[in-house]
Amino acid sequence: MGANPIWGDDWDDVRGLWLLDPDVAHCNHGSFGAVPAPVLAAQEKLRRQMAVNPMRWFLRELPELVIAARAEVAAFLGADVEDFAFVSNVSAGVSAITQSLQLRPGDEVLSSDHAYGAVSYALDRLCARTGARRVVASIAYESSDDEVLAAFAELCTERTRLVVVDQVTSATARRFPVEDVARLAHQAGAMVLVDGAHAPGMLALDVPGLGADFWVGNLHKWACAPAGSGALWVDQQWREEILALVVSWSEPDGYPASFDSVGTDDLSAWLATPQALSVLGSLGWDRLRAHNEALVGWAQSRVAEILGLPQGDLRHDPGLSMALLRLPPGTADGLDQALKLREQLAELGVETATGYWNGSGTVRLSAQAYNQPSDYERLAAGLRDLMAG
Repeated sequence: MGANPIWGDDWDDVRGLWLLDPDVAHCNHGSFGAVPAPVLAAQEKLRRQMAVNPMRWFLRELPELVIAARAEVAAFLGADVEDFAFVSNVSAGVSAITQSLQLRPGDEVLSSDHAYGAVSYALDRLCARTGARRVVASIAYESSDDEVLAAFAELCTERTRLVVVDQVTSATARRFPVEDVARLAHQAGAMVLVDGAHAPGMLALDVPGLGADFWVGNLHKWACAPAGSGALWVDQQWREEILALVVSWSEPDGYPASFDSVGTDDLSAWLATPQALSVLGSLGWDRLRAHNEALVGWAQSRVAEILGLPQGDLRHDPGLSMALLRLPPGTADGLDQALKLREQLAELGVETATGYWNGSGTVRLSAQAYNQPSDYERLAAGLRDLMAG
């Protein structure tokens, strides 16, 4: 890759923020993220504070700490604090929304075939509970923004009550035109849920500006918060409709306060999230995002070159820290084979995201501050050997 003018001379120092095993090429930040050491230290301090006096913690300290952390994260998302609630992850946020909505038989729920599996299951449950019907738009991987919008438009009717659209797709590393889809859905009288699982940290966000009714995101991925920290945003017109999954003592206060109290759960991940934002912010958000976008774009091209894949088939959407490679037939023809390939690569000291989508085996590449070009060359060499074997 040569000299890196984006990153400068502090590469080694930045890599040292993470406790990741140096003998492993960690090429799958997108699945679970990775927590910097200072954030882990902040979380451990909070846990110790809870341990030394549980009565003081749960009754007198925790409520105000959650409110303060919620205000900081809401500001990071460009949101009003009264529209934002912490959840454990996107699945929990989607579940809260789908469990709260009251649809009727004959109503339709529209999503795309790029939807995340757990979100798709939640929509299935919503439809089974209410008698609504699932409608799935088929969108080719190569589709332009106009073609993505047209695919939603073709199936959005007067019966559509909810449209679910990914901000950044998990399976295919695509960036969808969520603002345009939201306008389309609202013109049809439908509500809009944006799955922004990968958006916090990867993209600069103005969540209210997306024009959605509901938005969910993971803070443990590209914002590098501890696992168990997710974000739910609800437009103010729907606040009274959305109920917390756990009924606890703040239930009478309504959204978002009703989400703040979850019994004796360890909420240190929520409280440590501002520290994660501070650590990454100290690197410069624009600089970090530019680095990750450039590195994963280079990695996609380099891995394709080593594997002999056509460069003309590559697509990397602007602003993304992830990129997809579709593998040749016979490499991972089915989900079981894709998962076996993932484990074979792990045995070679490479962690990556292999999958199977619409008839093609895939490898999704991620780039974060701790990655370097040799990680992807090691991944490519492992893939090449496994494909040849």
